[in-house]
Amino acid sequence: MGGLPASGETRSTVGTASSARLADHRNRPDIPQGLAVIAAYLLTGMLLFGVYLRLSQTYQLNSDSANILLMAWDLLHGHLLLHGWYMSDVSFYPTELPQYALLESFLGLHFTTAHVAAAMTYTLTFLLAVILARSGSTGREAWIRTLIAAGILLAPQFGLGVFALDLSVGHIGTAIPLLLTWLFLDKMPPRTYVPVVVAVLLAWVLVADPIVYVVGVGPLGAVAAARVIRGLVNGGGGWMQRIAAAWYDLSLGLAAVAAVVIAWIVNNLLSDMGGYVVNRLPFYLTPWSQLGHNMQALWKVLEVYGANVNGVSGVWLALAVLHLASVLVVVWALARVARRFFDVSLVDQVLAVAIVLNVMLYVFTNASTQAAHEVAVIAPFGAALAARVLVRPRGATAPGRGRAALAAWIAGILVLSGYAAGLGYEITQPSVPPANTGLASWLVAHDLRYGISGYWTSSSVTVDSGSQVQVRAIEKATMQRDLWMSNGGWYNAKLHYANFIVLDNGPGFMNHWEPRALVRKYFGAPVLTYHTGPYTILIYDKNLLRDVPPGYTEG
Repeated sequence: MGGLPASGETRSTVGTASSARLADHRNRPDIPQGLAVIAAYLLTGMLLFGVYLRLSQTYQLNSDSANILLMAWDLLHGHLLLHGWYMSDVSFYPTELPQYALLESFLGLHFTTAHVAAAMTYTLTFLLAVILARSGSTGREAWIRTLIAAGILLAPQFGLGVFALDLSVGHIGTAIPLLLTWLFLDKMPPRTYVPVVVAVLLAWVLVADPIVYVVGVGPLGAVAAARVIRGLVNGGGGWMQRIAAAWYDLSLGLAAVAAVVIAWIVNNLLSDMGGYVVNRLPFYLTPWSQLGHNMQALWKVLEVYGANVNGVSGVWLALAVLHLASVLVVVWALARVARRFFDVSLVDQVLAVAIVLNVMLYVFTNASTQAAHEVAVIAPFGAALAARVLVRPRGATAPGRGRAALAAWIAGILVLSGYAAGLGYEITQPSVPPANTGLASWLVAHDLRYGISGYWTSSSVTVDSGSQVQVRAIEKATMQRDLWMSNGGWYNAKLHYANFIVLDNGPGFMNHWEPRALVRKYFGAPVLTYHTGPYTILIYDKNLLRDVPPGYTEG
């Protein structure tokens, strides 16, 4: 027994060891909990992906989607600069095009790939908006923020709302790198490397999409300038001390400027190296006397929140009315930021300014004539902002508001239940096949391999047929090459032999294409004529590409 310590010594030693182990456990990262969070996000992402894939299939794919697939296919096959390609007014070159190319490496050149990419994009947007909404919160507060952000984004409005948020290769994809940028800015403490990273991230997405001037670079620069001015006016000490105290906001403002410079350099390098060409559309403020015509854009703004009640009825009207709750919540959050602008975080300020600028751009310019995808970014931005601004930290609720809080909980649960039910109803709607599927099959069956037609009847057939048939677009008014989301090499008569023209007498903007007089003027009379469905196929015994009138020049 002489070798054993005394009983008091034993208890002291054991107690010290236990305390040390407990302290060590508290200081170490909770690995199982972290893995559980990651697993929860992955499982949620998989579920959402399946839902939004099904939802994407309820909207018809067309030549816009087909041309994106064809661009990505060229990128995948080594055409890294996409030489000869004429983009739309947006390139998506460093963002969504690599995503499509990666998916095509597994799934091939099919319209299914476009649906998969669309579901993937919206799922990532949803998850990043929720993560940003939860940033800086824990426990009950984090869960409430999650429900608000997820509820606002859960159920895109059926039809054009699905196009704007879930299907369109457009500004909703731009939201992903922007959300990553704001999340990084929100999480990182003020350090000298933070503005550098922010400048690089903003330049990356600015090369892809010029709307970042309005929803990324502009808001960050404006907010940084406002914060610097406030610091200089209200700060203590001398001017040099005030400037030194504002170094972080100053550097973020410089990061916004640097992003513009970097993007300009990259775009010019791509152009000098023979890369793609972006079509620049005219952009102008709507004259005051014609501003009334732009009010239609307000309905489209409501559309991105699922609340466009214009022209809908029955179940769809009820769901749209229910989604007005999302609009009210976002407007409430914007009002709170406006009232207490310098009492909210930097990221909240940027989100609010970005939403306001995007809506103003849409309503007061000729952009109002475009579809709702032009303001798609305000959906995830608004969801994150509302959750962050409207949910107070635990214990901040004023006394006597218990009943109001309970009523808000009940109302929120009812609204979310309605959103979930509406989403369930949407995904039960029938799938819609891609445009011109029947025409693609007919052309393959008749061994017609290369021809020309209007824009909406061109590349959709090419992708529908797995490139067994290739149809290239010409302009309706001039018969010139339609160099909008197309490749100039498609019209090279030395490389291709086009011997048919497809006319389409179907109703609607995306169908009717029957410039018969101009077709006869430039291409003469066909040797054979076929009719199938709404289509008239004119067969020639010559290479029609030689008769396409000169128009744009490449380069």
